Amino acid sequence: MKKYILAGVTFAAAFAATVSSSYASSLVAQVNLSKQTMTITENGFVRYEWKVSTARRGYSTPVGSYSAKSLDIDHRSRKYHNSPMPYSVFFKGGYAVHGTNEVRNLGRPASHGCVRLHPQNAATFFSLVKDAGLSNTRIVISQ
Repeated sequence: MKKYILAGVTFAAAFAATVSSSYASSLVAQVNLSKQTMTITENGFVRYEWKVSTARRGYSTPVGSYSAKSLDIDHRSRKYHNSPMPYSVFFKGGYAVHGTNEVRNLGRPASHGCVRLHPQNAATFFSLVKDAGLSNTRIVISQ
C-alpha cells in the first residue's frame, strides 16, 4: 500500500481521521423516571431498553439533557460510604449512570440520585460511551 505525505501526515492517516470523525456514533440514553427505564439509541436506532433505579424518596435525580463528562470503570462513592459504582458514566457533578449489586431494586426508585443499572448493562453502556466518545453521548432524563 502506497502512503503519500501531505503536510507532514501520511495520506492514510489523514483519510482514517476523516472517516472516523465522519462516522462518529451519536449515542443517547433516555431515562424515564416514571417508568424506571433507560432506552439506548445509537444513530437514531433503539439498541437497548433496560430497567433502572433512580432516586428514592428524599433524594433526586436531575432532570434534563446532559453530555457525558467522564468515565470511571471502578469508581467508589466518597459521599456514600465508599459504595461501589462500577462502570460509571458521569453526567452532572457526582451524578452518574453506573452498575449496582442491588439488582432486586431495578425497576423502582432506590438510589441517592444516580441512575443504577444491572452490572452487565452498565458494562455495555460504558463500552458504548467509550466507543462513541463523551462529546457524542447525551443522557436525557425526563419524568
